[in-house]
Amino acid sequence: MKIGKQGRLRKVFLLAGMILSLCASSIHQTAEAAPAAIGTHARASALIDVESGRLLYSSRGDTPMRIASLTKIMTAIVAIENGNLTDMVKVSKRAFGKEGSSIYLKLGEEMSLSNLLYGLMLRSGNDAATAIAEHVGGSEEGFVYLMNQKALELGLANSHFMNPHGLDAEGHYSSANDLAKLTAYALRNKVFAEIVATKVKSAPNPNEKWDYRWHNKNKMLNMYDGADGVKTGYTKKALRCLVSSATRNGQKLAAVTINDGDDWADHRRLLDWGFQHYPLHSIVKRGDDIAGYPYAVGQDFNYPLESSETGSIHTALHLIEPTSIAYRLGERGSLVISMNNSPIGSVPVYEPGSARLQQQTKPEASNKTMQQFRHAERNDHSIGRRVRQTIEGWFD
Repeated sequence: MKIGKQGRLRKVFLLAGMILSLCASSIHQTAEAAPAAIGTHARASALIDVESGRLLYSSRGDTPMRIASLTKIMTAIVAIENGNLTDMVKVSKRAFGKEGSSIYLKLGEEMSLSNLLYGLMLRSGNDAATAIAEHVGGSEEGFVYLMNQKALELGLANSHFMNPHGLDAEGHYSSANDLAKLTAYALRNKVFAEIVATKVKSAPNPNEKWDYRWHNKNKMLNMYDGADGVKTGYTKKALRCLVSSATRNGQKLAAVTINDGDDWADHRRLLDWGFQHYPLHSIVKRGDDIAGYPYAVGQDFNYPLESSETGSIHTALHLIEPTSIAYRLGERGSLVISMNNSPIGSVPVYEPGSARLQQQTKPEASNKTMQQFRHAERNDHSIGRRVRQTIEGWFD
């Protein structure tokens, strides 16, 4: 790694051959064989560890395919990141008349962006998808542009979107690996994760005395221990598509199948296989001393490892120039973590007494959005009650 004004390497300390002794719980090497092979009935499939982003399994994972309503994973995360969840969204003629699965919004009806996202992800409402897109993107076309920009940002090389709902269209596709990467990214957002884990959601209905009540179509939430997402999908051309997620022992995995006639069973098997063979290991912890050097690790780093891989983790300490801005802000370098000589991540390092090391972990960018989310849920019910009371008053 070249560092400094003259591009010279200042210091690189390779801690060669060491399984990290600075782990809070050390990793023990075993001679067990690689995990037994697994397969599915899907045309394409993938399994990913959400925290690390490591793909644990893939079959035809980079093949572009029709993905039906799995599209709405991208729709939801783009809306959460670019919209205001407390906004009231008015249903246009285009949204009201959208074909396919629906939450049966009325023309001109207003609903919070927050509740529309529930209708989108629990009931796969195409009317909700269109209303969300028009509001957040200014138009459906504008929102699709944001979807494709997000795909580029996340490195989803085999994905392209033409609409926010997933109805079959030429040029609208993704792959199992891309969907796994997208889902891992989205699940790190607290609002998204809470929505897709919800089994039943009520929302105010301004047109009736009764509230909307949406039951999640994702049966994995009720049939798999620890299941907490994500999305079902189906069209006549894409056939059955499913993304599921589950959390066990602090590890979250996400599975993807495209065109799978036995998807519920396949997802249970994929998730079981991942949890059994690739448990999450604590590689380094924030505050751990770096043996032989006056520095400490700046943040936790966890990674899923199969038993035969535990001896292949090594680190290299890279120090930065004292004249750099990062150095003046308290950073002293980075600990690059590799497996079989391929980098899998890095963490900053500081002096043990550094204020940067003592600071609390930086709040997630989604925290502000989460506050909007809570506020929208509180307001929505009071607005719904007031609208119904007004309508009823007209007929008293």
